[in-house]
Amino acid sequence: MNAHAAVTGIGLVTPVGVTGAEVFDAMCEGRSGLSAPPPDHALAGSVDVAAFGPPIDPLSVLPGPDARLVDRYIVMALKAAEAALAQAGIEAGKNVDPYRVAVILSGTGGLATLDAQAVQRDKRGRAGVSPYLLPGMLPNMGAARVAMRYGLQGYSSSIGTACAAGAQSIGEGLRLLRSGEADVVVCGCSEAPLFPTLADTFGNARALARGWADPTEASRPFDRRRNGLVLGEGAGVFVLERPEHAAARGATSHADLLGWGATNDAHHPTTPRPDGAAAAECMRRAVADAGLDPADIGYVNAHGTSTKLGDVAESLAIRAVFGPAGPPVSSTKGVTGHMLGASGVAEAAVTVEALRRGLLPPTHNLDEPDPACELDHLREARPAPVAYALSNSFGFGGHNVSLVFGPPGSGG
Repeated sequence: MNAHAAVTGIGLVTPVGVTGAEVFDAMCEGRSGLSAPPPDHALAGSVDVAAFGPPIDPLSVLPGPDARLVDRYIVMALKAAEAALAQAGIEAGKNVDPYRVAVILSGTGGLATLDAQAVQRDKRGRAGVSPYLLPGMLPNMGAARVAMRYGLQGYSSSIGTACAAGAQSIGEGLRLLRSGEADVVVCGCSEAPLFPTLADTFGNARALARGWADPTEASRPFDRRRNGLVLGEGAGVFVLERPEHAAARGATSHADLLGWGATNDAHHPTTPRPDGAAAAECMRRAVADAGLDPADIGYVNAHGTSTKLGDVAESLAIRAVFGPAGPPVSSTKGVTGHMLGASGVAEAAVTVEALRRGLLPPTHNLDEPDPACELDHLREARPAPVAYALSNSFGFGGHNVSLVFGPPGSGG
């Protein structure tokens, strides 16, 4: 099947900007969102470096007393959705049937809020636990709050596939449009992992970048000297529409989502399958679902986390699909860090921007590519009139997701 979706809105919250253009420019300019935590920040002592999103006043997206009761991940989800829906011009009940708008907004949930409430319970006993804890932190509450704020009454869900969740939410959005269950899907992910307990588990697993005097150098996908990922926070939301629906509204399409694929490594809870075989199959399925051949893909935005095992496995997978003379490849995480499931949405936005500009963005900090990651690495921006591009996202549990995009109208 190669029925496609029009991308009519994109909203982001990232350490380097709130639009796909801003994140893209950061990649091209080497403008990093990585920094050492301030001495008085809760993360000080847990990480050397992190990627912090912009401050957001909760009252700006959730007026009333609820604003002080929700986790930051919900605030970022609402901010990204606000921008995406405004760009798309969606107004439920005015230019779209509210029961025909679906919401798939994923993420790990408000673990920092749960952590803080556990501390209060230890201090004060039962009386220390807020009765508003669950609506303030559950993983589905990003989707629920977006639906409530904008009156979106169709299918609603949250996906828990770790760092693949944002990309999978977009893929599942395409599935809903193809099935006829929705005319519009608001889809994406929000993640707020910058608190000590989560950072410490990554650190104790030796997954975090360490020892960099300049924190902006710590995330270096595919580089020989990489030694771990950098935790980041952020959110991203896409508005997908049936092309006929978008055209009837006079909406502007920024790209076509042509196809997607999903597989599982079935290998290990945290480490990728070393040969990248399931990731390769995921890419093949996405390309085939788009009605294309691997040779049609002109750019790959890699998952590229800056970990020793992950970058090698993904490189092997890309070579297995596209051959030794495959398309140019870059990773956004050199400037944003790893925003967990939200990364896939920001990277999809960068992929759309690359198609729009005919310019391919480089991987920041890729000073000396690892020979085990042999690819056509973009180390500086490269003009290229690319017709089709692919974005990868992989997550703990072996979840693999790939998305294929083309310019507006490329889906026929």
